Amino acid sequence: MCGIIGYIDKAPSVELGLQMAKALKHRGPDHQGAKLYAQNHCCLAHARLSIIDLRAAANQPMEYGNLAIVFNGEIYNFKEIKEELKRLGHQFMLDSDTEVILHAYEEWGTSCVNHFIGMFAFAILDQEANELILFRDRAGVKPLYYYEHENCFMFASELKALYPHPDFHKELDLEGVALYFKFGYIPTPFSIFKGVKKLPPGTYLKYSISTRTCEIFNYWNVLDYYTLPKLTLTYEEAKEQLETILKSACTYRMVSDVPVGVFLSGGYDSVGVTALLQNERTERLKTFTIGFPIGNNEAPIAKEIAHLLGTDHTEYICTPDDCKGIIPDLPYFYDEPFADNSAIPTILVSKLARRQVKVALSADAGDEIFAGYNSYTSLEKQLKYLKTVVKSDLLSNLFMQISKITNPYSFLREKSECFAKLFKYEDYHRISVAFEGGGSLMQSLFSKIINLPYPSPSFLQDERLIKEPISIAQVIDYLNYLPNNILVKVDRATMSVSLEGREPLLDHRIIEFAAQLPEEYKYLDGNKKRIFKDIVDKYVPKEIMDRPKTGFSMPINNWLKDDLRFLVEDNLNDSMDKSFFNIRFISQLKELFYAGKLGHEEKTIWRLIEFQLWHKQNMSN
Repeated sequence: MCGIIGYIDKAPSVELGLQMAKALKHRGPDHQGAKLYAQNHCCLAHARLSIIDLRAAANQPMEYGNLAIVFNGEIYNFKEIKEELKRLGHQFMLDSDTEVILHAYEEWGTSCVNHFIGMFAFAILDQEANELILFRDRAGVKPLYYYEHENCFMFASELKALYPHPDFHKELDLEGVALYFKFGYIPTPFSIFKGVKKLPPGTYLKYSISTRTCEIFNYWNVLDYYTLPKLTLTYEEAKEQLETILKSACTYRMVSDVPVGVFLSGGYDSVGVTALLQNERTERLKTFTIGFPIGNNEAPIAKEIAHLLGTDHTEYICTPDDCKGIIPDLPYFYDEPFADNSAIPTILVSKLARRQVKVALSADAGDEIFAGYNSYTSLEKQLKYLKTVVKSDLLSNLFMQISKITNPYSFLREKSECFAKLFKYEDYHRISVAFEGGGSLMQSLFSKIINLPYPSPSFLQDERLIKEPISIAQVIDYLNYLPNNILVKVDRATMSVSLEGREPLLDHRIIEFAAQLPEEYKYLDGNKKRIFKDIVDKYVPKEIMDRPKTGFSMPINNWLKDDLRFLVEDNLNDSMDKSFFNIRFISQLKELFYAGKLGHEEKTIWRLIEFQLWHKQNMSN
């Protein structure tokens, strides 16, 4: 895995490019390189983590004819593409997937991405056409920021690589700040700084160097598959075909010239990936688990499963002292305020794995693809009430009553208030309005904390109709929560220790197939991830796996009241920016937090802490 950087301005230099690349040395410690393309006013730079073709000849920037590339990611099927291109007359010098991308682009242009099975963010400079083209993978596994300022254009895998450029200006984007406090992260295309955007997944950007203009094109959209007619397969046929695709996706993610391991929790997703891989091998997979001394601790079940499957297993128990060593570095590695506290154990498990391997498979996206979140059950229950109500006034009243009797800071209240606005059950798209706020701070609490307008971005802007409500929720989670929270968390955590993270469940063939399955194959009467679970149950006894979903959570709120209380006191006090924050209300919130009276909204405390830590590190000078 790597870090990519590039910029276009009046007087680019290799020295500045190398300086920008060094900011991403953690992503690519094996080599940092830069090259100037003076006639195009462009400099490309790269920080390399060597995974495929370890020779120096495979370093980047890499060139072929009039094309130059910097590439972050892996094209897992590059050998098959290479053979196809050979039949078309192409000749190769290396065993690198980077070289294959260059030849594929020359042969097929921007449609080359349709041939790729992989995760990627890459930039191609077409010197003859005098244009720069940026690509991002279908799911958004690999990050890509870009920045425009007057006649300067720059891009990078992480924000910090842009800082050395003299034309980059750190100015807070207040909409980005508001979005952070609503969600706990900043969704694409927004960022924390004015002028900086994230390239959306499944798109490419063309920047004309001659005219200094850019245009974004969509090459893949998950909605294309949810809106297709459902596959006419029996459940058993669908299960068999899905298992075949899953095996292929997992096997592809083992393609490497360096050691590979697997993150193993006690959940269905990681167990499924581990089981499918270990079942096909005689050598023992290396698996890694993080546990906790209190709260949701899946380490014992992960250990039991590792023993059952026969993996070479390593575990580590996370303590408050581990947090003390990691939390100060979170603003640096995540670049923007980021409030998912499971970033801490994710960094720890990455450190654990990096001692033995250079690549680790994760098992994210199972919930989004196969309908695994508990919130889908909440959605189903509320919609059952909807079905029983005919008159719109009764409908509205019902949900307003739910909102009154539910904890005022709870997930359900926000949902109920949104559902109270629905008047037709058939108006499925309005369900998205209710679900897009999932996990967010409700407006009344938001307005008491921070003096900014409450943001209302839409993650389902397509007009095509999805008839199944849970499918709508899945799409929204795929477009928002997955790329902006889950994948950001894993990418920055693994890259912080120079470990390549791979996501087999985000193989686009799985996503496309699952999207076309009848909803009841994935979710039926509260049975979440039905078809995926049934596949995993072939490898691991159902009685071991069948237990309540907990997620990869840590007891951060318990520790913030005890061993980590200093983080609350040092950051949530009178030194906070009074133009932003209602300090008196935050003080009251602290007392409710210490007394254990905040309920679900305890997450607010961590969001505030993370923002303060980020602001002190990034905006103090």
